Amino acid sequence: MARGGGENEGEEEGARAFHRPRRPAPEQRGSKAERKAVLDAGAWMFNVVTSVGIIMVNKALMATHGFSFATTLTGLHFATTTLMTLIMKWLGHIQPSYLPFPELVKFVFFANLSIVGMNVSLMWNSVGFYQIAKLCIIPVLCLLEILFDKVRYSRNTKLSIVLVLVGVAVCTVTDVSVNSKGLLAAIIAVWSTALQQHYVHLLQRKYSLGSFNLLGHTAPAQAASLLILGPFVDFWLTNRRVDTFNYTTIVTFFMVLSCTIAVGTNLSQFICIGRFTAVSFQVLGHMKTILVLSLGFLFFGKEGLNFHVVFGMILAVIGMIWYGNASSKPGGKERQVYSAPSEKTQKHGMSSSQSEIDQKV
Repeated sequence: MARGGGENEGEEEGARAFHRPRRPAPEQRGSKAERKAVLDAGAWMFNVVTSVGIIMVNKALMATHGFSFATTLTGLHFATTTLMTLIMKWLGHIQPSYLPFPELVKFVFFANLSIVGMNVSLMWNSVGFYQIAKLCIIPVLCLLEILFDKVRYSRNTKLSIVLVLVGVAVCTVTDVSVNSKGLLAAIIAVWSTALQQHYVHLLQRKYSLGSFNLLGHTAPAQAASLLILGPFVDFWLTNRRVDTFNYTTIVTFFMVLSCTIAVGTNLSQFICIGRFTAVSFQVLGHMKTILVLSLGFLFFGKEGLNFHVVFGMILAVIGMIWYGNASSKPGGKERQVYSAPSEKTQKHGMSSSQSEIDQKV
């Protein structure tokens, strides 16, 4: 009998071991992390290449050929992006999704205000103050993440962000002059841009929307609103009418090229903010600033290239590498979630305000 009981216990132990969930092998975990790293790098490269490409094309279009209607051109960008999303839906690559109309209206409002605000800020401010205003987007995004996402930054992560800001400021800020209406335009541009980028991450998480899905909702609304308002805004900014411009073959070519690249730029922005956060997108996104400066010196002459510009570039790159390393470490950048204590916890007299770090951002 004892022997039989031992056999039964052995069978039960074997059954428990059989049904016990298996942990993934270290090789599987490693391959998954490597795959994520490759996809993350691919997303960043996609955004960097398309963003730098569209800046260089627009610089040729506006500076060389005199097409200064930036708001209308942005409307054409979103119209082309809308066409792409419709084709993707028709092919079955974008599944039906839901975004409440009030959320769409808020997003489009922030996004369009950001576009107009940046253009007005550039017109009313010196280039140096315009660059400083753009750098202020990162601290505002950090504040939004701390207040609304309960994100906590480590000391090294904060210092790396400061180093990036200092480096970019050194190599881009030259003359700085401030006036009251220019300051107001800069404040509106900074806050609307920060809110728009924070909202991208929020909507993707809240409604489980992929990058294509979110673009499918927002691009048509932005295209319609900017194509209606754009010509009036551009006339106010430039005192020139978009319908009377001389559209030569080369200008049309650059406009089509700009719209084509813009599809990738819009998509890659949503991909990057969805995979990371708006703060990471802004910090590492300043690599585009460094590349644009470098390509500008390469293709448009070395005027303005000096020691402090090169020094600023080096500082910014070091800060970006430091940020990537610091924010990826445990405790570098984490979201803090406050949860109500369970009945068992209350029996042990634990405080209901105890918090735990839920996930790494």
